[in-house]
Amino acid sequence: MIRNASLEDLNKIKELTEACAEALQEQNIFQWNENYPSREKLKNDIQREDLFVYEDQDRIIAIMVLTSKMEAVYENIEWLTETGNNLYVHRLATHPEFWGYGYARKMMDFAEELAKKSNFISIRLDTFSKNLRNQKFYENRGYRKLGDVYFPHKNEHPFHCYELILNQV
Repeated sequence: MIRNASLEDLNKIKELTEACAEALQEQNIFQWNENYPSREKLKNDIQREDLFVYEDQDRIIAIMVLTSKMEAVYENIEWLTETGNNLYVHRLATHPEFWGYGYARKMMDFAEELAKKSNFISIRLDTFSKNLRNQKFYENRGYRKLGDVYFPHKNEHPFHCYELILNQV
């Protein structure tokens, strides 16, 4: 079941992100670490009601943040649609024990369905340039790669920006 996260979920969510960071690092993908995403950032996501969890039998299997707020780092990207009515996906993660079972797909299905119901014209996101599996995942869903942004506090390598048009106005 996908639902909004609550503050009671914070420890489980942080454990999930740390497990992801460790598993990615074992594959030489240094996208996340023990400091990112921080507990404070995750707490803020929950308080804004932007963080969603996939829960099964009291176990949080996957998370993602959905927000209509565009971060300043995206301002120089030439998006496919006009900025202002877009849904942004951040911090999509599945616990490594459940990689390969379709939970990321279920989370993105949820995001796309929510975006359509809410009349957003597109979904925008970024993914780490060294995470080829994620890039293929989004491209197979019809997302178009548009440009790069940098998060120096996270990594020296770029993050590729993607967009999927949903509803034309």
